[in-house]
Amino acid sequence: MNDSGPLPTAPAAPPADAHNPSGKTFFGQPRPLANLFSVETWERFSFYGMQGILAIYMYFQVAEGGLGISKSVATGIVGAYGGAVYVFCILGALVSDRLVGPERTLFFSGALIMVGHIALALLPGVPGLVVGLLCVAIGSGGLKATAATLVGSLYEVNDARRDAGFSIYYMGVNIGGLFGPLLTGLLQKEWGFHLGFGLAAVGMAIGLTQYALTRRNLPATASRVPDPLPAGKYPLWISVALFAVLLVGGLVLTGAITPANLAGIVVGISAVGAIVLFALLLTSSKITADERSRVIAFIPMFIGTAAFFALFQQQFTVITLYSDTRMNRSVLGWEMPISWVQSFNPFFIIVLAPIFAALWTKLGPRQPTTPAKFGLGIILMGAAFVLFLPMVPFASVPVLWVAMIMLVATMGELSISPVGLSLATRLAPSAFPVMMMALYNLSVALGTALSGSLAGFYSAENEGAYFGTLGAVTIGIGVLMLLIARPIGRGMRGVR
Repeated sequence: MNDSGPLPTAPAAPPADAHNPSGKTFFGQPRPLANLFSVETWERFSFYGMQGILAIYMYFQVAEGGLGISKSVATGIVGAYGGAVYVFCILGALVSDRLVGPERTLFFSGALIMVGHIALALLPGVPGLVVGLLCVAIGSGGLKATAATLVGSLYEVNDARRDAGFSIYYMGVNIGGLFGPLLTGLLQKEWGFHLGFGLAAVGMAIGLTQYALTRRNLPATASRVPDPLPAGKYPLWISVALFAVLLVGGLVLTGAITPANLAGIVVGISAVGAIVLFALLLTSSKITADERSRVIAFIPMFIGTAAFFALFQQQFTVITLYSDTRMNRSVLGWEMPISWVQSFNPFFIIVLAPIFAALWTKLGPRQPTTPAKFGLGIILMGAAFVLFLPMVPFASVPVLWVAMIMLVATMGELSISPVGLSLATRLAPSAFPVMMMALYNLSVALGTALSGSLAGFYSAENEGAYFGTLGAVTIGIGVLMLLIARPIGRGMRGVR
């Protein structure tokens, strides 16, 4: 999963904890971490479980329980939806920081996600799809923007347990990402799409119920609004929000926004938003010369992240199509559900993340710099696409071959994703920490939306050219990143 991180190591003996007066712990961590771990596990279960069957729900024929949308439009919608989640992270951060605080934002976001899954399960046809995806995208953006903040609120700044606590928390991401596609895919195969979406709703309901029952145990800072919006500005921002809704509605009604161009629109929004934020940072008088240099150094990292996710997120678009049409899913006479291919990645993360963490720890100061890790990760992602080429002449592709491809892609993810978020926090100017995080989210949004746009060019007839071209271009970007790693490192001004 693209929001995964290193897995836990044995935590040190817990220090005194002001947030945990009872002394009870969760694997040596503050007790409320168990609540956040659970809600994240179930949210990722529902998110990836739904996304695992989303593309095939749209392009399967009506007689098969689908909507009969063309494959190119369906994959474009999946990419646009995935990109929109990261764009909505910015909205979620604003609501949290200025209106209701992270704890309430997470609760309401979880409820909105559950409503979205219920809409997909119960509302028929395209209306259910639109309502469901919109609710899940907005809710997931709000939850992503606040969940890690709440985990951080459990620890003092110098608490030695912090890294291990985040590692345990991220384990929940991958447990949910592993089992979500397995179970929803099985339900979809045996009893239909709407029961699969219904299971995603049940999973989110379980996590939300536990969170509601134990949220009072979170520290008081979790409910604090860091930068309250003055009451006098409410009318202005309500007007802006209404104008935005009316504008989007008008563009949809006039045909300017269609399912076919939705991914391209999200690409454009992400790109323009990034340009604006970079310009605001680089022209601000509130940042120092060192901070400006670090922002400039982040630009190639932004591009590299987008390039990586443009291929990596195709596990929900092109690789779903590939699993349906090209992969031999027969296991001892039983046909594996299409969505199960999407559980390879979280499985490999659970297995490999401790190895990567141990490797970086053992290498210490001799480990590759962050730009070099980015370059290696991008090359691995391109190599994963190149590995599709030997199977082009064959009518049926072994499932283990696709598993090997996802293994290589996961190794690339472990070289980029765990360090990308950390890098954004370390390079952020002191006056604009949230804006730098918004830039990181926009890089993922841009890449995810591009994964949908690019998927429109894929077909079984041109798969050699498709995988070969994208793989070669991505490997080239990774090699370029390695070549400029030292200048980028110098520009980061002391941040490794």
